[in-house]
Amino acid sequence: MTATNEPSFRESVDLMFNRAASLMDLPPGLEEKIRVCNATYTVRFGVRLRGDIHTFTGYRSVHSEHMEPVKGGIRFALAVNQDEVEALAALMTYKCALVETPFGGSKGGLCIDPRQYEEHELEQITRRFAYELAKRDLINPSQNVPAPDMGTGEREMAWMADQYARMNTTDINARACVTGKPLNAGGIAGRVEATGRGIQYALREFFRHPEDVQKANLSGRLDGKRIVVQGLGNVGYHAAKFLSEEDGSRIVGIIEWDGALYNPDGIDVESVRQWIVKHGGVSDYPDATHSADGAAVLEAECDILIPAALEGVINLTNADRIKAPLIIEAANGPVTAGADEVLRKKGTVIIPDMYANAGGVTVSYFEWVKNLSHIRFGRMQRRQEEARHELIVSELERLDRYLGDAWSMSPDFKSKYLKGADELELVRSGLDDTMRIAYQSMREVWHNRDDVEDLRTAAYIVAVDRVAKSYRAKGL
Repeated sequence: MTATNEPSFRESVDLMFNRAASLMDLPPGLEEKIRVCNATYTVRFGVRLRGDIHTFTGYRSVHSEHMEPVKGGIRFALAVNQDEVEALAALMTYKCALVETPFGGSKGGLCIDPRQYEEHELEQITRRFAYELAKRDLINPSQNVPAPDMGTGEREMAWMADQYARMNTTDINARACVTGKPLNAGGIAGRVEATGRGIQYALREFFRHPEDVQKANLSGRLDGKRIVVQGLGNVGYHAAKFLSEEDGSRIVGIIEWDGALYNPDGIDVESVRQWIVKHGGVSDYPDATHSADGAAVLEAECDILIPAALEGVINLTNADRIKAPLIIEAANGPVTAGADEVLRKKGTVIIPDMYANAGGVTVSYFEWVKNLSHIRFGRMQRRQEEARHELIVSELERLDRYLGDAWSMSPDFKSKYLKGADELELVRSGLDDTMRIAYQSMREVWHNRDDVEDLRTAAYIVAVDRVAKSYRAKGL
């Protein structure tokens, strides 16, 4: 539980913003304009279900319109409230600015437990919520573009996109009104795993800089690093899977709602995922030690801790017992402002949420561009690339025949080199490039300013400076 004497999630975001703003030379009026939330719309609507009318409460918050459209997920959860939605919208503004996607920040939520409803009931509710938002341009390809979040996914985005299209039959760009759609409904390859893939790329970039790795009292590469993941949902699952299968990291702990698994020799992520799908939790999983007290595994010995579930899981009640020297925030706001201070004083390096989990909005940006251009990535250039590569391979083969045993191509070089990039490869390339450049922009501030001690402050400074420049360009 979060300690009672520390700020709420929204207050934490404001505190972290204020800490960065105090190190910047912003006019007071502009600082206030960037900090405050522009507007929040609250909607209450009724849906007839099971013979009765049920009333639902939803929110859509717009934090900043320094760039439009504004962008941000819609979550379905009972804990959704105005403060949370506004804090998440603010984070979206800074996140988009940091990774240079041309959006303002927004966020939405519906107070509902989606598990309590049949699929057809959930579709009715989702469509009615989308209707209420769309008729106020809070879903619109050029003004406000939602995406999936906690409790929502491709299915809900497809319903929302279809609802918008029904209401706007002549809008040629209707598919661009939401992102995170299924592939056959205008989605993009690689979107489902985008946030988890972004976590992987963020850690790879961090480990490319020995000086930064040393700051976390670590050494070497990702290979062999012990990782604890809190939350094996979409983000945590993909991050853990990619890091273990592709980078040689060892997942030693997995924390879920019904306890935690721990195995110092490593846990098979895919096997645990299948167990959760079948049994609903991690209890009784055979190939690791199960502990009913998941919070204890959060404090276990490891090299990297990945909180990938809810806000505030690392707070003043447990921050001093967290042993991981490196924390990467896969969830939004998993470390409270109070805990952040405790961990910084201990020397823990935190890769902040606004950067670490930006893979989702980055690939959402690619999907939005794809929808507006009405053509999938790679369709125009893929075969031309292959034809050009074929010329080089033909020359190498001629050289191979001429030189005989003195030189030959590697066995799989030809097949690898001849293959033109498809949409998935282009998406991964774009995401990798985005995560690298964004990290380097934070790192430059972190290392070159004596008054900046951590990556979070550096991220806020980079993001807020870019938002400020946008507002100045508008004449503010």
